[in-house]
Formats: sequence, C-alpha cells, structure tokens
Amino acid sequence: MPRDYDLLGADAKSAVANGLVTEDWYRTHLDRKTMKALMKRADQPAIWDTVVLFGSMIAFAGAAIALMPSWWSVPFWLSYGVLYGSAMDSRWHECGHGTAFKTRWMNRAVYQVACFCMIRDPHCWKFSHARHHSDTVIVGRDPEVAIMRPVVVVRMAANLVGLTDMWDGLKRMIRHTGGRILPDEADYMDPVFFAKTIRTARVWIVIYAATLAAALLLQSWIPVLLIGLPRLYGCWHMVLCGWLQHGGLADNVLDHRLNSRTVYLNPISRFIYWNMNYHVEHHMFPLVPYNKLPDLHEACKFDFPAPNTSFFDAYTEMLPALWRQRKDPDFHIRRQLPDTANPYHDGPARAAA
Repeated sequence: MPRDYDLLGADAKSAVANGLVTEDWYRTHLDRKTMKALMKRADQPAIWDTVVLFGSMIAFAGAAIALMPSWWSVPFWLSYGVLYGSAMDSRWHECGHGTAFKTRWMNRAVYQVACFCMIRDPHCWKFSHARHHSDTVIVGRDPEVAIMRPVVVVRMAANLVGLTDMWDGLKRMIRHTGGRILPDEADYMDPVFFAKTIRTARVWIVIYAATLAAALLLQSWIPVLLIGLPRLYGCWHMVLCGWLQHGGLADNVLDHRLNSRTVYLNPISRFIYWNMNYHVEHHMFPLVPYNKLPDLHEACKFDFPAPNTSFFDAYTEMLPALWRQRKDPDFHIRRQLPDTANPYHDGPARAAA
C-alpha cells in the first residue's frame, strides 16, 4: 500500500502506535575493547583529507577559470562540481556527527562550509539527521527518505542533477529568510534554534545575491559556476551513492541489516563519499569515525549479509526492486544472512503480523 511520508501524517501516528519509535534496534555484539579502539578519534586523517579536498577544488577551479571560455575548461568545472556538490555531502554528514575530527572546532568549521555548499541549514539538518538515525526508514518519522514508495522514476531522475533537493533547499532558505520555520522542521528541531536558522538563511541569501550580482556585473558565468550551480551539476555522485544506502530494502523494521546496504567502492568514490559505502556499519554504530569503518566492517562480517561488490553489482540488485516498487510498494529485498549471524529483528509490527 502507498506510504504517507509526511512527518505529521497518518503513518507517523501509526509508527508510534505500532512500537516502531523505540531504541530497541538490533546491534551486533562487539566486545568493549574492540569498540573502544574503533571509536577512538583523531584529527590527522580528516585534516589530510580536507587539505586534499580543498586543494583539489582550488586547483580545478583555477584551471577551469584559466581555460575559460574554451571547452577545455569543462572537465575541470565538472571535477570541481563533484567535490562541491557531492564530497561536501559526506563532509556535512560526518562532521555533523562530530566524528571526523577529534577537535570540535574543526568539525564545526567544515560542517558550516559543507552546509552552505549543500544548501542545508546547519541547525535543521543536524536535528533532521538525528531523526534519520533514531527512526531510519520508519515511514512518517524519517525526514531523509531518498526513495519514497511507490517509486516515481521521473522524480528520481530529476535528482541526478539536483532539481528536487536543491529546489527544496532553496525554498526552505527563502522561507527561513522571511522568518518562517516549516511544520516538519518544528516537529524535530528544538525551538531554541529557530532564531539561529533564520539568521543563517539571511546570511546565505546575501552571499547568493552577491554572487549573482557579480556574475551580472562581470558578464561572466564564473561566479555562479563557483558558488551555487555546482550543487546542481556536481551532485550526481552523491545521488548515485545515496540511493544505494537504503534503496529497494525494507522499511518499518528495527534492524539496519534489513534497511541499509554496504557496497565496496573504488578508492576515488570512497574519498568523495568518505567511506559511507559501509552504510550498515555506520547506522549500527554511528559514533565510529569514517576512517575506522573498514575496520568495523571486518569486525561485523560474521553478523552481516554479504556486501555488494561494486556499483554495478549493487545497482543490478537494486534497480529491479525499485522498478517493481513502482506498482508494489510493499515489495523489498531481504538479503540472506551468513550461518554465523543472529536472526533479523523485523520489529514489533512485523512480528505481530
């Protein structure tokens, strides 16, 4: 049956009534010594990655500007765009968790830059993502469901160039600028942050207005190719990775092995995505830093379904399921567990069915 993803809708009330809003999520048992080692934070890996990220962005942008208006500039703009519109998503995510760096101000600084690039208010989205982790793919409770059922193919395709996400971000920013907090945001955000959200939006809109004014004054695309437009033309990698996180899998369950997917990716994609391809591991243990997720993956292998081996393998599994979910929203992939694993924890609603 169709789902109501509205945070104030009927399915939100049903989720509470059915016992799906709970802390009773399944977690793989790992001994304390292992967990302590995995959760240890350090500045050095994230500092190096951040230097590489921003250094590459400066280099790509510099080469692109130097080659304008030649078509030779296009590959450099596309490379810059992927780092702006996709890599910033993973930096927003991990620094939002506060686990990328050991030093708090470093997390905050990168988080603020990444929020601006992704057009995600730093306060709203911190609360939104906390809800995504506490109620992962619980219909009516999770504000960050990327693929809603029944699946609408046109909507998904439009987001490959950011049309859905960026439009939503711009609308929210404009409404915040006018002093308005949306009802769904008020459902998950602490009211003490309302004024800060409004102030942030007003600062951002001044920056975007100045960028547009510079483009018009200089009669050049360069200002908007540097700020704003990369959120559209560079987000495709983020979207392709994001669909794999939960696409085609179960909803309304209390076991991340059922609703999340781990995929082995190439080193470049892992850098852009900051190891979030280990997504079952991340959801089960969100306080483990991104650079320790491969180690966490090894520690949990005995209890997890086999990961997908590549983008191609994962999409070969997921796309037929999404195609079927256009007309059968209840269909989902249920992946086989190894013999060493504990049984799946479907949740109270499924257990009663």
